Amino acid sequence: MNILGHSGAAWLPALLYFLFFWKETRIYASQTEGPVGATTATAGFSQWVLLPLILLHGYILHESIFTSAGFIFGFAQALSAMAWIGVTFFWFESWYLPMKGLRVLILLAAAVCSLLPGLFEGHLLSERAVHDPWFRAHFIVANIAYGLLSLAALHAILMHWQDRRLHLRMQGQANFFTRWVDRLPPLLSMEHILFRILIAGFVLLTLTVFSGVFFSQTLFGQPLRWDHKTVFGILSWLMFAGLLIARWRIGLRGLSAIRWVLGSFGVLLLAYVGSRFVLEVLIAR
Repeated sequence: MNILGHSGAAWLPALLYFLFFWKETRIYASQTEGPVGATTATAGFSQWVLLPLILLHGYILHESIFTSAGFIFGFAQALSAMAWIGVTFFWFESWYLPMKGLRVLILLAAAVCSLLPGLFEGHLLSERAVHDPWFRAHFIVANIAYGLLSLAALHAILMHWQDRRLHLRMQGQANFFTRWVDRLPPLLSMEHILFRILIAGFVLLTLTVFSGVFFSQTLFGQPLRWDHKTVFGILSWLMFAGLLIARWRIGLRGLSAIRWVLGSFGVLLLAYVGSRFVLEVLIAR
């Protein structure tokens, strides 16, 4: 049996993510960043070194979900998939946009979430769905959508910290946190990135919500299950739709937009992860 295809191998990408996180915190903790050219070269090297880690994480995650026994999934696999999508999106976007300041938080989240499938192996949900290519496509699109929207929520939290930093105007010697926040992109650039992520995530969430009606038959033998997952999923879709409409019609921005993003994501998290966590950990079903 290939050890990389087992959920027990989740410690490997988690360890490597943490090493990357530790290296980045050392950089931010230093008082000087060195010459600009050297910093750029180091960042480019880190980008390329991060790529095989992303591929390794994706492979281990895929093999732990689509197994020979069937489709295995749980809250740990859900969070790990969301983290993987977030790191992948960051990797691509950071070549074109100034996202270096986001690296620390994303790497820490990826280190924690990628380890979870090794601790909580999930449950066998279906033996047939794993062989259905259309269901696999639906599952991949759904996880990309959830990953992008989780990244948008992290992004909104960073924008809130950035806004507080601008208003408080902290005086005295800067600590690690203030130096890190100061190295984030400007707030307007952060807002532009946020809505780019939201639009992409919402389009994929739309495909997920409406295609899920068809794959409910494959998994559960009935067209649509009106359980809490379905209700919260549709509610989160309506909330994200309202957010984007408000942005388009009245130019919603600032703290109001941030609160709307976090509220919508909270509802989505209840639909996607919350119920699985309650069943697998709190109730141990």
